Amino acid sequence: MQEIRWENKHFDELTAKDVYAIGHLRQQVFVVEQDCPYLDFDFLDYQCWHVMAWDEDGDLVAYTRLVPKKGSYDHDIAIGRVVSSHKVRRTGIGRILMEKSKIYAWEVFGKCNIRISAQDYLLKFYTSLGFVDTGKKYLEDGIPHSEMYLKVEEN
Repeated sequence: MQEIRWENKHFDELTAKDVYAIGHLRQQVFVVEQDCPYLDFDFLDYQCWHVMAWDEDGDLVAYTRLVPKKGSYDHDIAIGRVVSSHKVRRTGIGRILMEKSKIYAWEVFGKCNIRISAQDYLLKFYTSLGFVDTGKKYLEDGIPHSEMYLKVEEN
């Protein structure tokens, strides 16, 4: 795998290039590849931190947004909009992206439980990262999803 440069920025720190690249990658995967037309820019981005992985060509190849409490869930932080470019799929970047996102989330928000809205075909992947299926199943934009959480271990 080529060299990847990782960044975590609050929305207010994003450059115009960052916002454009984020929108492009999210639309490419969620709207075009998954054939799921929906309003991706939902105003939640303003209060989020954005984890970005840039390749040697300067392309955004993986991304998540870190959502504070009361953003997606009342009592837990969230990792959302998990996406990777076709350029880097099946290289292990998804696992690295989620591990880095957990670390960044805990650095920004403190160590607390994390919830995700997982596409059902990825349940095994998220379970391997320590997330637990809550049993809450739903359709989101026509795609089967499950709510999952990662509970912080008590010391």
